Amino acid sequence: MRRKDRFKENEDIDPVSTVANLFDVAMVFAVALMVALVARYNMTEVFSKDDFTMVKNPGKENMEIITKKGEKIEKYKASEQESSSSENRGKRIGTAYQLDNGEVIYVPD
Repeated sequence: MRRKDRFKENEDIDPVSTVANLFDVAMVFAVALMVALVARYNMTEVFSKDDFTMVKNPGKENMEIITKKGEKIEKYKASEQESSSSENRGKRIGTAYQLDNGEVIYVPD
């Protein structure tokens, strides 16, 4: 017992060391959560070097078109109103359907 008492006397009590360990655990959890979300929603295209186009909420009022060309990602929103800054806005002018053989058919509204 005498040996244990010597070690207890020399031990420094640092309450901040616990906070540092919690920060490390939080960082590992955050990275794991991001990896799980990317895998779950099949968003691996965002991290690849390939160009892609993605449509969110197709056919609805809050439809968005997201395109990636190289390192640049652009986002377009559909709207019925005309605005002076229409650089990232558009309106629905028709519907496109892709057949089983890969052919795309466009039907104007």
